[in-house]
Amino acid sequence: MQQQLAAIGMFAFTTSSALFDALDRSREWRHERTDRFGAMAASQFTGPGADRITLSGRLVPEVLGRFGALETLAEMAETGDAWPFMDGQGRVLGHFTIDRISERKDNLVEDGRARVNEFTIELTRVA
Repeated sequence: MQQQLAAIGMFAFTTSSALFDALDRSREWRHERTDRFGAMAASQFTGPGADRITLSGRLVPEVLGRFGALETLAEMAETGDAWPFMDGQGRVLGHFTIDRISERKDNLVEDGRARVNEFTIELTRVA
């Protein structure tokens, strides 16, 4: 049975596609502040701010994952669409765009293929 850590759209992060080692999430809330003479600034909550997720991991196709998984995610990013992001417990965290995919190829063999491919995927939640 394959372990699924998360999914974005129909792409599932599993042992046969791409497993990530870490998920970082940064959420913000906006507060507008107005200076007042002789008093603390007035503050008004104006709503939620940015919600970003960063996934980082390593592909080692001889052991787990496949390099084509990152190309699938890149194709999804090129559509410009927002995709539902679901964690491993089945909770939908919202719709996210794929903003950036960074790769680092390591342990190259004689024909230039990498045995290890480290990656980082940056997502931003949209309304």
